Amino acid sequence: MIQGTGSNVGKSMLVAGLCRAAVKRGLSVAPFKPQNMSNNAAVTADGGEIGRAQALQAMACGLDPHTDMNPVLLKPETDVGSQVVVQGKRLTTVKAREYAKLKPALLDAVLDSFHRLKSRSDLVLVEGAGSPAEVNLRPGDIANMGFARAADCPVILAGDIDRGGVIAQVVGTQAVIDPRDAALIEGFLINRFRGDPRLFDDGYAMIEQHTGWRGFGVVPWFNDAWKLPAEDALDIATPSRADGLHIVCLKLSRIANFDDLDPLAQEPGVRLTMLHAGQPLPADTDVVIIPGSKSTRGDLAFVKDQGWDEDVRAHVRRGGHVLGICGGYQMLGTVVDDPGGIEGPAGATSGLGLLDVRTTMSDDKRLTTVDAVHMPSGQGFQGYEIHIGLSDGPDRARPFARVAGADEGAIRADGRVAGSYLHGMFRDDGFRRAWLAGFGVSGGNASYATTVGATLDALADHLEAHLDVDALLACAR
Repeated sequence: MIQGTGSNVGKSMLVAGLCRAAVKRGLSVAPFKPQNMSNNAAVTADGGEIGRAQALQAMACGLDPHTDMNPVLLKPETDVGSQVVVQGKRLTTVKAREYAKLKPALLDAVLDSFHRLKSRSDLVLVEGAGSPAEVNLRPGDIANMGFARAADCPVILAGDIDRGGVIAQVVGTQAVIDPRDAALIEGFLINRFRGDPRLFDDGYAMIEQHTGWRGFGVVPWFNDAWKLPAEDALDIATPSRADGLHIVCLKLSRIANFDDLDPLAQEPGVRLTMLHAGQPLPADTDVVIIPGSKSTRGDLAFVKDQGWDEDVRAHVRRGGHVLGICGGYQMLGTVVDDPGGIEGPAGATSGLGLLDVRTTMSDDKRLTTVDAVHMPSGQGFQGYEIHIGLSDGPDRARPFARVAGADEGAIRADGRVAGSYLHGMFRDDGFRRAWLAGFGVSGGNASYATTVGATLDALADHLEAHLDVDALLACAR
C-alpha cells in the first residue's frame, strides 16, 4: 500500500507507474483504493462508477475498470456534504459528520472487494487517501491505516519534496501515528524532486536515522505527467501555446469528469485555457466548453457570480461557439428543476437560456458506456453517460448524437450552441478530428490511447530508474 504524507503527493501516479512496472515483469496486477473522494469518475464494465485514477491504474494493468478497484467513492456535492457510492452504486448523501459515523460500517464492503481482487491477482497495489498523519480521523478509518491493519497490508510512505519540509513530513508522520500502525510501514520514498537528487543525500539519511525505516529511493519530477488524466481539477495542466483554436473551459466549483478535456490539450492545433474564478472570458475565445458538474444548480449560481453567464452570451452574439457536456448541457437550457431536492433544497434555477431545453432532476442515475454517431459530422464514437436528470425541449429536434437509435443532446438552430450528456467523446480520435475539422482545424495524427499507454510505459521506466522496485515489491505478502 502506498500512503502519503499528505494529499496530492503523487500517490495515484506512483501506483499507476508501479502497476505498469509489475505488469512488465509478467505479474497479474490490480489497483485498489479503499476510499476515494473525487468528482472525476469512470464508468466500469460492471455498470458502476469508480474514481478516474483507479481507471487509469486499471489501464496500466491491462484491465477494464471494475467497481472492486474503488469500493467507496465520495462525490462532494457541497462544502459539507458528499454522495456516497459503495461498490459502484449510490448509497446515500451525507454531511461530513454523518460520514464519520457511517464509514466503519463500510469496512466489510471494502474488504470484500479487496479480497476478490486479491484472489485473482498476483499482486494488488493499494493507494491510500490523504495522510495517516491525520490522526483525528483514525477512529473508524477505512482509507489508510484502518484498512492496512484490517488487511494486514504492508505500507510504503511517500513524501512530496516539491512542497517543502519533506523531512518533517516523514519523521512527523511516524511521531504522531499509533506505534502499531507505524509497525506496518516498511519504508519511505521521496517523490517529485527537481534538480540533482544527490543533493538530498544528507536529508535522506536523516530520515532513515530518525525513523529507522529504509528508503526506497528519490523520484525526480516526471515531466510527462500532464499527458495522463488528472484526478484533481487543481492538477489540470495545459501546454503553453500562443496560437491555435482557442478553447476555454469554465473551471466550475464542482467540476466533474474534467478529463474530457485531456485529449484536446494534446492537440497541436488547440490552445486550451482553464478559466478560473474571477477571470473574464478572453476576447479571442473561439469555443467555450462548460464541463460536467456534481451540482448543476450550485454551479449555475457560481457561473453567474463570476459574470460568466453574460460573458458566454456575449461570446455567442459575436459568433462564438459553446459546447455543454452533461451538467454543462443542463446549464445551457432555460431551467434546471429539482422538485425532489436531489442536489439540495427543492426548487428550480434559471439556466443560461442558450438552448431551448428544460432539465428535471430525478433519483434515477444513468451509468453506461455507449456507441454514438455525431449528427453534424456523421462520425461514430464511443463515450459514456454518468448523470441524473432528463433534458427535453424544442432544440432536441436537432440532436447532438444518435445512441442506440435514439436522439441524444441538442443543438441550437444556428449551430453555435450544443449540449450532450456524453463524456469521453474527445478520447475517440476519429470524433476529435471530425469535431475540430468543423472549426477548420486539422487534428494531429496521434492516438490518444497510444499516447497514454506510452506515457505509462515511460512512467514505469522512470520509477525503475530511481526506485528499488525489486525491494519494494518484495514487501508484498
